Amino acid sequence: MSERLMLRDLSTSEGAAAFRAAMRLLVGNVSVITAGAGRDRSGLVVISMVSLSADPPKVIACVNRSSSTWPLIERFGHFGVSSLGPQHQQVAERFSGFGGIKGADRYEGADWITLATGASLLEDAVAVFDCRLDEMIDRGSHSIVIGSVAAVGTRDSGGALTYWRGGYRALAA
Repeated sequence: MSERLMLRDLSTSEGAAAFRAAMRLLVGNVSVITAGAGRDRSGLVVISMVSLSADPPKVIACVNRSSSTWPLIERFGHFGVSSLGPQHQQVAERFSGFGGIKGADRYEGADWITLATGASLLEDAVAVFDCRLDEMIDRGSHSIVIGSVAAVGTRDSGGALTYWRGGYRALAA
């Protein structure tokens, strides 16, 4: 016997919690968005990066405007996206702010490269996207960040790091 669908009215006081609980049931690829340079850099984890267009190549990601990364994307005009594999859970935790790690300190413990724009990209990521900022569209608490992809890199390592039910999970090929 299957469990019944739990319906919630989002106009109630429990609406925001119900929405977050529903979103945790969607499986998402874990990526790190990086912005800035030197000690003036930060980054965050997203599960909301997708292709917008193949010709020309463009991606979109949703970034919280209250994050330390948002103003760096706006100021520097570029950002990097590194799609994580199962071996990168520690990187995901650092860029999620576990243990209070902030800013440039999030980059410690991993090797980073730059391609066309100067954005930091995880050297052993499954895929990397080096992006020039096209536009930031504010909606609610987040901005839809649109980037033109200047360079890509891939390493088919046979797996991906996903986020589901409030935790990181390995997805094997």
